[in-house]
Amino acid sequence: MPLISTGDITHGARTGAAGVGAFNVVQIEHAQAIVSGAEAAGLPVILQVSENTARYHGALEPIGLASLAVARAAAVPVAVHLDHAESAGLVHEAVRLGFTSVMFDASALPYADNVAATREITAYCHGHGVWVEAELGEIGGKDGAHAPGVRTDPDEARDFVEATAVDALAVAVGSSHAMLTRDAVLDFALISRLRDAVRVPLVLHGSSGVGDTGLAAAIGAGMTKVNISTHLNKLFTRAVRAYLDTHAEAADPRAYLGPARDAVAAEVARLLDVLARPGR
Repeated sequence: MPLISTGDITHGARTGAAGVGAFNVVQIEHAQAIVSGAEAAGLPVILQVSENTARYHGALEPIGLASLAVARAAAVPVAVHLDHAESAGLVHEAVRLGFTSVMFDASALPYADNVAATREITAYCHGHGVWVEAELGEIGGKDGAHAPGVRTDPDEARDFVEATAVDALAVAVGSSHAMLTRDAVLDFALISRLRDAVRVPLVLHGSSGVGDTGLAAAIGAGMTKVNISTHLNKLFTRAVRAYLDTHAEAADPRAYLGPARDAVAAEVARLLDVLARPGR
């Protein structure tokens, strides 16, 4: 199946008052698991590769091309998205490789600098038919660059979207990156105010810290794209640890990475169902 744009997936979800899952790829097993889960659910999905993951692999190209290949072989619509890029050069590389969307994060900069940098990236990406997500109102827990407790102001969000022409906006409403427990308290009233203030889909980062009920309520309040990474990594690691605890002599990585991949696939399928049917 040809690659689909993140914009097409989010537009379809938003039109249907549903959410769409965006899950982070760390290694190829993650990409395979995410797509397998989406196929089991019969729903579209977004594969995300972050700047941190590109750095881990030494470059974006190896994991990026692998993710694109897995996406193209899928039986459901899959988009490949660059997540939390702070480097314009990395955005340009993602566009060259064939990513259909990017998230450019200049939220650590002063507001005016964030607007200027994001506007420039948006112009470049739109010139190549690539969808752009940006961030406003720092989300806690991201490499120390974001301040916990910050909330996105709806009026500022409206002005930011108009000034930058971005296609989606990641907002701070109470979630935090890298949470290991699913007990974040979201501000649903603020989500609704943000939905009414801006014309583009809203993105919830740090969603690993939000339980199923909170995710459904966030979508009902106005969220569309839901980013999840740490929660899946916990399941992946737990499955690896469980296998190695009972197979002390295991040497072939496929023996323990396979069960980890299966565990993530099952959870992706379950989460996609939660997001696609929030009112159930």
